[in-house]
Amino acid sequence: MNGSGALTAAYGWLPTDTTEEVRTRGAGVSTQVAVLPVGSFEQHGPFLPLATDTLVACAAAREIADRFPVHLLPPVTVSCSHEHAAWPGTVSISAVTLHAVVRDIAESLRRSGVGALVVVNGHGGNYVLGNVVQEASARGERMALYPAAEDWETALSRAGVQTSALTDMHAGEIETSILLHAHPELVRPGHESADFTADDRRHLLTLGMSAYTESGVIGRPSLGSAEKGKELLASLAESFGAVFELLVSERE
Repeated sequence: MNGSGALTAAYGWLPTDTTEEVRTRGAGVSTQVAVLPVGSFEQHGPFLPLATDTLVACAAAREIADRFPVHLLPPVTVSCSHEHAAWPGTVSISAVTLHAVVRDIAESLRRSGVGALVVVNGHGGNYVLGNVVQEASARGERMALYPAAEDWETALSRAGVQTSALTDMHAGEIETSILLHAHPELVRPGHESADFTADDRRHLLTLGMSAYTESGVIGRPSLGSAEKGKELLASLAESFGAVFELLVSERE
């Protein structure tokens, strides 16, 4: 597929609701819930696109929107990828900026009648998102960060993923599987022989990813499959039910 075709496939996942469709869907719940995918634009080795984390977050959010009456938002596509700065193509914004963007989106949603926001995070380096949700909750706002580590563990078990969450850090079995299912046309050749592990990464925040991998891969992408990707997304969508019920439940 040429470059323009790949872009068409990727951006075909943008929401296409009209304002009337959003109004109708919101009428059926006590609190309308919006889902915001947050990804990144960073290297994922030689075989996965820079937009991988965004595509993963969008795939999970789309599965959620297919099962629950939520307001699906377009993704935040650039975030905190500073640890990947050594590789060409990586782009980052500051944690302060990401914090402000998510908070502004939540405030805008509330003004239009959407009372709750779930941030579906596709990039592990977006640590600040946890602070955004904590602060919002302390102010009495309805916000959640998804998936939690426990949701991922359930999904890994259901999908038969062989690599642990620790080992499968970046461009490994998990991300390769999800893209092989959701966007196979964007997976380049080479993942079959790109396995590389580095479980001891205690100085990652100081040294960055380049201190632990030359290829940009930390994980075992050779084990990825479309079948695993399908089950991973299905499990994440199923586990979302607990978050949805928490946000729409009546509070004293």
